[in-house]
Amino acid sequence: MPRFLNGRVVVTGAAQGIGRAVARAFGAEGARVWALDLDAEALAGADAVQRRSLDLSDRAEVHRVMAEVDAAEGGIDILVCCAGGVRGQVGRPLAEITEADWQVIFQANLESTLWCAQAAAPIMQRAGQGRIVTIASGAGLRPSLTGIQAYTSAKHALVGLTKQLSFEFARHGITANSVAPGFIRSNPATEKQWASYGPEGQARLLEGIHCRRPGRPEDIANAVLFFADPASDWVSGQILSVDGGRS
Repeated sequence: MPRFLNGRVVVTGAAQGIGRAVARAFGAEGARVWALDLDAEALAGADAVQRRSLDLSDRAEVHRVMAEVDAAEGGIDILVCCAGGVRGQVGRPLAEITEADWQVIFQANLESTLWCAQAAAPIMQRAGQGRIVTIASGAGLRPSLTGIQAYTSAKHALVGLTKQLSFEFARHGITANSVAPGFIRSNPATEKQWASYGPEGQARLLEGIHCRRPGRPEDIANAVLFFADPASDWVSGQILSVDGGRS
């Protein structure tokens, strides 16, 4: 059976929240984790054998780092793209959205994954096997609770990209799947969002979740491990909602 869970893993957005939990989960399985993120200071605390700070929307930088991983480890078994977020934005009327507002969210949530997959897939293809897992969002399947037009648009596009990656690479032994988290209290941005709802809004949110609790980063990491496991070899092009059940 191919070695994946304890193999060579690249995790983007690993400095905090979901990405950090994913890196920790693979580390617990004995994997050699390379943690990538823009935030060098926060990245220092990630569980990994190597850490690299870079702008993941910079194609040349991404290709350089993936080549470095390949040279050091002799390949890449798993790529988990957790980088994303709202980049400090809040929901506003469409008329107020600037070009820069729109582009920065697409760079963080979509382009980062595009360039990482472009760089890592040929390395996996050389070995004839691999796993690509993206972190989409419930906002990639329906309107976003954040009210941010660019965020939900980018996450919908990420879902499409993941399916296209599956179509292109699964025949070469490289599966591509996505986890679509529900509301996860995972970082300062989501804590700020949670606080903004107030007690009544929080109660309404929880009422719409079958499990009656917000998610934890570990809930998403566990789903990523499922997609990375050799037992999921015939699972590709799928979007798994991990949201506690949503009414």
